Amino acid sequence: MATQKGSLSHLAESGAEIAVRVTPRASRNALRVEGGVVRVWVSCAPEGGKANREVAKLLARALGVPKTRLELVRGTASRDKLFRLS
Repeated sequence: MATQKGSLSHLAESGAEIAVRVTPRASRNALRVEGGVVRVWVSCAPEGGKANREVAKLLARALGVPKTRLELVRGTASRDKLFRLS
């Protein structure tokens, strides 16, 4: 279920918006593309922004970019999130 570093590098264009579906409290952290949808599983609870930070970390690794280049545009408290790459 885990993803390789840089496996989503084809999406790593400046200004790109990446929609993500998140499942918190999973048994392990993972990221996978299913039918064109980026799905992320994180083991932490969605409290105090912990899950959002973990999602950003996993997504940045899959894109092959520093996590500081990712901005959460929409979905702070939702399972469906939108990240923008700066």
